[in-house]
Amino acid sequence: MKHRRAIVIPDQHFPLHDIPAINVVVKAIEVIKPDIMVNLGDIGEWESVSAWRWKGKRLPDLTFQLPLVDEEIAKVNAGLDIWDEACVKVGCKTKYMLQGNHDLWLDMFVENKVGDHPALKGYKFDMACNLKKRGYKYYRHNYPLKIGKLNFIHGAYATVSHAKKHLESYGANIIYAHVHDCQRHTLTKLDAGTIGSWAIGSLKDHSPEKNRWLKGRLHNWQHAFAIVDWHTNGTFKVEVVDIQDGMTYLWGDLIDGNENQDLIANSK
Repeated sequence: MKHRRAIVIPDQHFPLHDIPAINVVVKAIEVIKPDIMVNLGDIGEWESVSAWRWKGKRLPDLTFQLPLVDEEIAKVNAGLDIWDEACVKVGCKTKYMLQGNHDLWLDMFVENKVGDHPALKGYKFDMACNLKKRGYKYYRHNYPLKIGKLNFIHGAYATVSHAKKHLESYGANIIYAHVHDCQRHTLTKLDAGTIGSWAIGSLKDHSPEKNRWLKGRLHNWQHAFAIVDWHTNGTFKVEVVDIQDGMTYLWGDLIDGNENQDLIANSK
């Protein structure tokens, strides 16, 4: 295994993404020139098919719901265009997409309706987002991706000490998103060495206006992303990069995501 580098992207929730945070990651891709991009999922908010929006309610007729789904699919694809264009600029050809729980809602919508409307098969998450055409290797919800000695999933637990829970449950090095905050936990065994887990935040807009379901409750979310470097023997280094107020320092240089936001804003 030769030395490789990856950019790891947590929840984006297009079109409810944070524009400066997304812009920071785009600029970071230009700096680090990764060989691999790993998208940990929840690329879309998918409010039109939300498990919570319609919970306990009768599902609406397709004539009402489908235009909302079509509009959201277009916006999520516009968000994916941002990543694809950033990868093309630096020659990053290996791309992985891990389905998030929000992305899974789109599949659930199709499964509930496809019996009466066979054409809805084209609305499955991977097809609606053109993942094969875009060149992504696709992993269904929480099917682990392993590169070297490090595993990636969207995220399975949302407990207070979720990094500890993930590490104890999976028993292996693992990076995940899902919970929108940053945590790390390590475990060292006498004969087996040290393993770790990393939660790497999100790139969603964290404002109350974009998260009304919280009803004003405070949260512990952080904007961040990760860089992973693998050694030739499969061991690795994880660097979690925090984003504060749309800015970060990467390898000693300031990256300001508040500048040149036009491209990112177009996916809103």
